[in-house]
Amino acid sequence: MAITEGHYDVIVIGSGISGGWAAKEFCEKGLKTLVLERGFDVQHVKDYPTAYKDPWEFPHRNRVPLQVRKENPIVSRCYAFNEDAQHFFTLDAEQEYIQEKPFDWIRGYHVGGKSLLWARQVQRWSDHDFEGPARDGFAVDWPIRYADIAPWYSYVERFIGVSGNRDGNAAMPDGEFLPAFELNAVERMVQEQLPKGYPDRQVIAGRCAHITEPKEIHIQQGRTRCQNRTLCQRGCPFGGYFSSNASTLPWAAKTGNLTIRPNSIVESIIFDKDRGIATGVRVIDAETGQDYVFHSRLVFVNASAMASTQILLNSTSDRFPNGLGNDSGLLGKYVAFHNYLGSISATMEGFDDQYYYGRRPTQPIIPNFRNVKKQETDFLRGYASFFSAYRGQAAPTGDSLGASYKDSLSEVGGWGIGMMMQGETIPKAENHIRLSKDKRDKYSMPQLIFHVDYDDNDRKSMADFLEQGAEMLEYIGAKNISTHDSKQNPGLDIHEMGGARMGHDPKTSLLNSWNQLHHCKNVFVTDGACMTSTGTQNPSLTYMALTARAADYAINQYLKKL
Repeated sequence: MAITEGHYDVIVIGSGISGGWAAKEFCEKGLKTLVLERGFDVQHVKDYPTAYKDPWEFPHRNRVPLQVRKENPIVSRCYAFNEDAQHFFTLDAEQEYIQEKPFDWIRGYHVGGKSLLWARQVQRWSDHDFEGPARDGFAVDWPIRYADIAPWYSYVERFIGVSGNRDGNAAMPDGEFLPAFELNAVERMVQEQLPKGYPDRQVIAGRCAHITEPKEIHIQQGRTRCQNRTLCQRGCPFGGYFSSNASTLPWAAKTGNLTIRPNSIVESIIFDKDRGIATGVRVIDAETGQDYVFHSRLVFVNASAMASTQILLNSTSDRFPNGLGNDSGLLGKYVAFHNYLGSISATMEGFDDQYYYGRRPTQPIIPNFRNVKKQETDFLRGYASFFSAYRGQAAPTGDSLGASYKDSLSEVGGWGIGMMMQGETIPKAENHIRLSKDKRDKYSMPQLIFHVDYDDNDRKSMADFLEQGAEMLEYIGAKNISTHDSKQNPGLDIHEMGGARMGHDPKTSLLNSWNQLHHCKNVFVTDGACMTSTGTQNPSLTYMALTARAADYAINQYLKKL
């Protein structure tokens, strides 16, 4: 028997990047808010056990033991799954799922979620992105445009702190920026020279959610400037980068309106057929196995794209036998992600008297230049190109003992350049997730089946990036250019999107322009599940802006009708 515990104004499912923002917005406006997190509690600073450790203080010098890797082949593929941060990653056995096609589902089940682990890159979408599906004939038309979300981008950027320059690039609009991280000598050369040969290609400083010059709003949050340690995946005790733990959740908590319940696995959302709305959620306590029911006036679903879709699919009733709000039958379909298949490496001669200071947490970007003004290739959409120049250690000289050997270890080698793509994939109905009818996880939840893959458009996009990227590097004088296909599985990009997309028409979408379920108006979905297409930008800033926008609408418009 489920235990009924508590009535709230709002229940927020998930405590990550978008869930933290929902909590902040509702608590600030005086609404009693319950945040349900399926993982363990993590409090800022106190629960960052490796934040100050030196490499030699780790038993395995920050390498995950081979046995752990063998037991966790999926999460071990993530670049940040090392000894200093493995406690923030969900191990493979914690939530089993079924791969009809290979998919690396990388998760972080704890308060703050992947906001402690994300790469912190934040770029705005442009009208080119919001208009893309309608213009190019895929997916469905977005029900919003840049003008609808631009004020909310600004609202979020001012609070979280975003470093960058105002570059005037139409494909990647400017925002409310703190000073940018500097480019090094080779990168500045590329920034100056590349547009001379390729006028449509601009090099801009990376835009990231790191504080370079604290403003009063950041000081009020208890955060200070980024220390350039690039140990971010451990949790930042300085609050130098944005996370739910350092920013939105403490901000919400100080209002007195926030309740966070860790170890709370949301089984389903409860729908009242007579009233036509959701009345709360069913929860399984991860520690005791006890079932609970929590009631609320509003439900915001922010568990992450695939997990949110799973909850909606499992929220069945007489009215919605195929999942909450799923009259269209599209719930779980049109899953998309970012294409990271292509990368390039090269060397750069000269600049031997140049170096750089600190460990910069971002890279220069070449915003998308493909198919922007017109369709010009045999594939749809395009890609952003991230690159960086760096100096490695020189090869040691002399004997392997003694002062001269140690001195040689401090010498720097020549310059290298690395470049990677972040390509837009096209949402397709066949790329979907669904619930298993016969396999359940250890909490008796139906396992999620993944049927998601690359297609010919993705391979053509990668081939174009490798060709164009190599050509650009050759133009600026790079040598020893080598192209690579990572052949990585979808999911390892950790930018999965879709499953409960926005749209104008309830017959072809799940959510309206305010992120409301068309057929259950007091349930909002504002994480990656809501995305109609993927763009070429990192998506988290858009999730935060959509969440703040939807919360404002829910408070000022919808709650008045309840």
